[in-house]
Amino acid sequence: MKTLFVTSERDPRETRVAVIPSDVQKLSKIGWSVNVESGAGIKAGFPDEDYAAAGASIVGADFAKEADFVAAVRKPAPEFVKSLKRGAFYLSLLDPFNEKELIKTFAEAGVTAASFEMIPRSTIAQKMDVLSSQSNLAGYVSVLKAANTLKKILPMMMTPAGTISPLKFFVVGVGVAGLQAIATAKRLGARVDAFDTRPVVEEQVKSLGAKFVKIDLGETGQTAQGYAKELTPEQIEMQRRGMAKVCAQSDVIITTAKLFGRKAPRIITAEMVAGMKPGSVIVDMAVESGGNVEGSKPDETVITPNGVTIIGDTCLEASVPSTASQMYSSNVFNYIAHFSADGEFKPNFEDQIMKMSAITHDGKISDERFM
Repeated sequence: MKTLFVTSERDPRETRVAVIPSDVQKLSKIGWSVNVESGAGIKAGFPDEDYAAAGASIVGADFAKEADFVAAVRKPAPEFVKSLKRGAFYLSLLDPFNEKELIKTFAEAGVTAASFEMIPRSTIAQKMDVLSSQSNLAGYVSVLKAANTLKKILPMMMTPAGTISPLKFFVVGVGVAGLQAIATAKRLGARVDAFDTRPVVEEQVKSLGAKFVKIDLGETGQTAQGYAKELTPEQIEMQRRGMAKVCAQSDVIITTAKLFGRKAPRIITAEMVAGMKPGSVIVDMAVESGGNVEGSKPDETVITPNGVTIIGDTCLEASVPSTASQMYSSNVFNYIAHFSADGEFKPNFEDQIMKMSAITHDGKISDERFM
């Protein structure tokens, strides 16, 4: 198994590509034949000529039926899955908890489907962790989106015309995206408050120069994979009350709270939004999975009656497609290289990375959660 097909993305929101030319060269060196669908990298700034120069063959969409291994960014249409040959290996973001019919299609087609969302959070798997690499960029872009929407500058300025106070950001959820949002806002000169249900992240927040907002929610913590645990309805209400004052004082709120495989918690209520200053901005990074903010809408910008702008971009990282593709491609290469030997891709289902990420194999769904 060593014939790779890099597909074009069919989702109109998507600007990334799964493999970039520099990684085509790396794959060629370990024995892979790389075939790239014509135009796949255009939106990310990688024309067909760059791929050809790196050693890839430029092919049409119908090459899918010949490929041993298919790499993509987003989940495919069922018709595409049915076009793949039995025994092929497919790797992308699959959203498996919400795409059970698609997973069933993979199994019926005899295709081994690996979902990047299921990569374990272990030291050895860090270099394949797409969720982290892309969330990092999304956190960065969220701050830029907010800054471009505001009608004010972020940093403090002392001028002959007077002193301009720094704007105040409030970051809710201090995972990879939240930490990058904090760091970016600080670099641009804003004051930053941050909150997370996991007290263990307080030190990280302070190390970036931000203030950690403490709200006593009782027993909280994180899962073995490092995600925040789901709160009880009572804890969510306590959290809202504790955050309301901070929200009212903030110029920008960035919410990043997601629950893996479940609907995002509703953290910012309409009442809290109504208490914010006119001209304030909210970026709801969890909008695709239900949203942290009441009133946010996927891929829409909403302006509330009191003049608060709510941004609901479902693919922030697609705003920086060249860098996002570079990082995603590195994740793909590292996954393939981890299971390659003697110029062949050799899936090892005893390996924890393969065991957790491959959710269909040999005509069966390997994880009952997706049945």
